Amino acid sequence: MDWVERVAGVRRWTRNGERAPHKPLLLLYALGRYQREGAEPISFSAAEGDLRRLLKEFGPPRDTSPGYPFHHLANDDGLWLVDTADGRGSPGPEVGRLRESGARGRLHPDLAAALAADSRLVARLARVLLDANFEPSLHADICLLAGLDVDGAEAGGRLLRGRPRRPGFHEEVLMAYEYCCAFCAYDGWLDGTAVGLDAAHVRWWAFDGPDDPGNGLCLCSLHHKLFDKGVLGLTQDRTITVSARFVGRAAAARDMVLALNGRDVREPQRGLDGVHPRHIEWHGRQVFRAPARG
Repeated sequence: MDWVERVAGVRRWTRNGERAPHKPLLLLYALGRYQREGAEPISFSAAEGDLRRLLKEFGPPRDTSPGYPFHHLANDDGLWLVDTADGRGSPGPEVGRLRESGARGRLHPDLAAALAADSRLVARLARVLLDANFEPSLHADICLLAGLDVDGAEAGGRLLRGRPRRPGFHEEVLMAYEYCCAFCAYDGWLDGTAVGLDAAHVRWWAFDGPDDPGNGLCLCSLHHKLFDKGVLGLTQDRTITVSARFVGRAAAARDMVLALNGRDVREPQRGLDGVHPRHIEWHGRQVFRAPARG
């Protein structure tokens, strides 16, 4: 059985490009637990807080119950099983019933056996889930919160069979913005090479965001991370928005984040396309943590 393909094909609810990474986040959490504890069952009551935090930080802006993936991942054959303390099947996705019934989830025995036989499989599956559902700037933070160690794994790009990333995207975006952060104008270089600057996707690559400058922004590493976490966003008038849910009391937070609110985004060089409105609209619905500050 090709477990990489099986995990890459996990069924996700989708409509109009909406993000629903609930099952992938549960699988990443379960893989992290496997690394620490083996194939022991995972009590919903023990996992609920961790899953809720993963969904809050890395799921879509709308609220999501941790009971949803805990119950529904069992519908993907051969990955996850759920039963109750008295041996019955899953009581459903409602959090109260999962708690009261002593529900427990565990990796399917076939998958657990494959993980035990191949010490690199955990990390390979994690790379596939991360690449298929999240921007690279978030991968390390997700692994940290899930308790997952993927160091030493094979490169994820060779493992996920799908559309390849286009190598020229990074350089084209940085050149379009003249190697300058479109939000704060940072433009650092070291020995002739730009440092601390990224080519950020507006619509995430994992959700059909194209590798072309019309879907890219040159951002410094800080603002790239905040853009992917939904702290920062864009309006159709090309101004920067800051989430009202972001709190920063120190002068650095005020100067580097809060002061961006309402500021015009730097435009690319003359003759080159700026970010397409449809990608801005997707980011506003699926990533930005509304409401915006006034």
